[in-house]
Amino acid sequence: MSIVQGDSRCTLGYVDPISRIGLTAGHCNATGAVTDLGGNRVGEVLLMSRNLPTGGAIGPGDVVSDYEGITFAPGVELSSNLPNGVALRMTQNAGPEPGLPVCLMGSVSGETCGKVDAINNGWFTMTDVGGQHGDSGGPVYTITQPGQALLVGIYSLRWGGKPAAMSWSAISAQMQSQLVAQIPAAGPGNGGPPLPAMPTPPPVDAVPAAA
Repeated sequence: MSIVQGDSRCTLGYVDPISRIGLTAGHCNATGAVTDLGGNRVGEVLLMSRNLPTGGAIGPGDVVSDYEGITFAPGVELSSNLPNGVALRMTQNAGPEPGLPVCLMGSVSGETCGKVDAINNGWFTMTDVGGQHGDSGGPVYTITQPGQALLVGIYSLRWGGKPAAMSWSAISAQMQSQLVAQIPAAGPGNGGPPLPAMPTPPPVDAVPAAA
């Protein structure tokens, strides 16, 4: 779950073994190479977006972006299961609702759980969810049934004094736009290798309503 880029340690938020693409937070980016804690190369940055302010606080009306896509090197063994054995799934339009029970899995803090607090412009805040340096990029998910969870966000930072995450539905839409924009310059027939396809998960049940 832990990855290192330059001097930054973060957490993998989701790994798709078929497309061999992983997700983490955009502010983790420091260099194109991605390694594990032992310094072993595991992949490269495919795309990244971040517009977090360097100074002032983020307000509910602000539009923010903080995600990164990683393409894994050949031979790196991948699994979409969380360290606790829960199978993490995703669907393109999955998003949080106020009051939805969620958990964060961070490589430093482990699993901490709470509820969605407020929904903002592509991001949301949570209550009772712990997060610290090194947990950035970790998956925020809701349990759909025993042993299975659905990805709803990627943990970023504490915004407005509360732990916050990018909504997976917002990340998915933005990543699709970035990949399409790259195809004319680097796609097949233009002198570059084919770009990895976005994960295409099987349909899953809708996110359960908050209790």
